[in-house]
Amino acid sequence: MDTTIYYNGTILTMEEPLYAEAVLVEDGVIRKVGGREEILSGKGANTELVDLHGAVLLPAFLDPHSHITALAQTLGLVHLNGCKSFQEIVQRLDAFVERTKPAPGQWVTAFGYDHNDLKENRHPDKSLLDKYPFPVVVTHASGHMGVMNRAGLQALGITSETPDPEGGVIGRESDYGEPNGYLEETAFTGYTAKIPQPSLEIRMHQMEQAQDIYLKNGIATAQDGFTKEAEWKLLHCLAEQNRLKLDVVAYPDLPDNRKIVSQYPSYCRNYQNHLKIGGYKVFLDGSPQGRTAWMSQPYEDAPDGYCGYPVHSDAEVCSFMRQALQDHMQILAHCNGDAAAQQMIDAYEREMTGEDIRPVMIHAQLVRPDQLARMGRLGMIASFFVAHTYYWGDVHVKNFGEARGTAISPVRSAIDNGVVYTFHQDTPVIQPNMLETLWCAANRVSKNGYILGEGQKVTVLEALKGVTLYAAYQYFEEHEKGSIRPGKRADMVILDRDPLQVDPQELRNLRVLATIKDGKTLYEVKR
Repeated sequence: MDTTIYYNGTILTMEEPLYAEAVLVEDGVIRKVGGREEILSGKGANTELVDLHGAVLLPAFLDPHSHITALAQTLGLVHLNGCKSFQEIVQRLDAFVERTKPAPGQWVTAFGYDHNDLKENRHPDKSLLDKYPFPVVVTHASGHMGVMNRAGLQALGITSETPDPEGGVIGRESDYGEPNGYLEETAFTGYTAKIPQPSLEIRMHQMEQAQDIYLKNGIATAQDGFTKEAEWKLLHCLAEQNRLKLDVVAYPDLPDNRKIVSQYPSYCRNYQNHLKIGGYKVFLDGSPQGRTAWMSQPYEDAPDGYCGYPVHSDAEVCSFMRQALQDHMQILAHCNGDAAAQQMIDAYEREMTGEDIRPVMIHAQLVRPDQLARMGRLGMIASFFVAHTYYWGDVHVKNFGEARGTAISPVRSAIDNGVVYTFHQDTPVIQPNMLETLWCAANRVSKNGYILGEGQKVTVLEALKGVTLYAAYQYFEEHEKGSIRPGKRADMVILDRDPLQVDPQELRNLRVLATIKDGKTLYEVKR
């Protein structure tokens, strides 16, 4: 029996009582929580004693929504985060090409530009990338759109005769139908899915690196929030070879990959070597910063009354809800705009059977108070990408005006309406930095220093619940994870300071010192 006692620090339990002095762990399970002397009196000859040296032990964070396989994929890409101009995009591509010397026909993929940060204040087009004789795709930071060069368009068979797919847009030259390289929503995700992948072994190695990134951020449960056949094959191979270090919850996309659920029933709602299928995922709209989120009222400076657009019809969304309920599976629906939120709420209310599937509205950027009231009554969960307040808050005010822009990620309204909420980073859109997310939720400060909705701020304890207790509830794992309580898994994180005792402005400066999964330390900073 492996026994470990953690002591000589602060134990933040996320239960009542909120604090304890020591914790006893046996074989990966928390057995005792209480006073220092009481716990230490139970140590045996082989008990490992972990002196916290004044640090803080709390439950490990659970990632309520991200794309861990997509993060792994980005590790082999050209990174464009922070680019301020088209010239800088080309400079990074040039450096990558010079270093890697791609073979003829080999794809070069870049990720992470944001047109809102470029001095040109627009998306690039193929003319910027046509200097390269091999296929190139440049992906927007949101993952909802991107640009290909002429060689890329040709490789995928996109021509002037190619129609726009449902729920997507192929950018065109102004005077005729020749594609200009820009692809949006389903046009982008559908065609980029056809780009050849690296070998399975390379992808498995990248996944091991991606897991380490989550662990460094105190996360012991991660999500793959849009699992297609290739992603499932990767995750399944990792599980079979015992190469998953943290728990990964996969959500196959319902329209196209429901077969994963029927083919692998033993993984449904049940971990096998740290992998389980949690439910289904559907997209109902796009990106607010990319002006593709589906709104009930027009965007600012949209004289044509442009409101974004849906991905699916009401009837299709109802059928998705019906299918999830018939399969006894949770459903996660990507909804940024309030019209998309309305579509999800209406569909669930119409199809609900009384079964507890805990449907999750992913992102919920512009969900309204009246919609949150309905969600509370229906038992729906809101998973907020609350870091939008910092990263794109200024853009949202520009896109939606003062009233709507400052009301993004309305967490306080969710609490007031009895809605269970969680917080995510949508990685790889941004890194899975939970401490930064806590800072965003508590302070709601934009990049330009603007407070976005003072009344939507939450306390640090409320913020912590969104990535521990409530995140565990979202996964139907509230009896196993999310707090330090006897009988739960010993998934824990050690921080250098107590988040409840520091100024909220200091939250993103806290450090993860160690991450513990099932009683084993998988990440640790040497002190």
